Amino acid sequence: MSMNWDQIEGIWKQLTGAARERWGEITDDDWQTIGGKKDKLIGRIQERYGIARVEAEKQADQWSRALEQSKQDRELAGRL
Repeated sequence: MSMNWDQIEGIWKQLTGAARERWGEITDDDWQTIGGKKDKLIGRIQERYGIARVEAEKQADQWSRALEQSKQDRELAGRL
């Protein structure tokens, strides 16, 4: 299950570093404009990487799933 985009938006500042690692071509101004909004992120991925919207959506969804997995891994480690 992927992380809900409302959750992502709520903690966007904390997640920006991970997003920057994934999409290094997106500028600082772009990150501020995106502000955790999925549609804006998809648009910027599309624009900066010259890819189709479907591919940009796929990348954003994969990233949000990876965030959820990372969150679950941290929670599990905290219980051990």
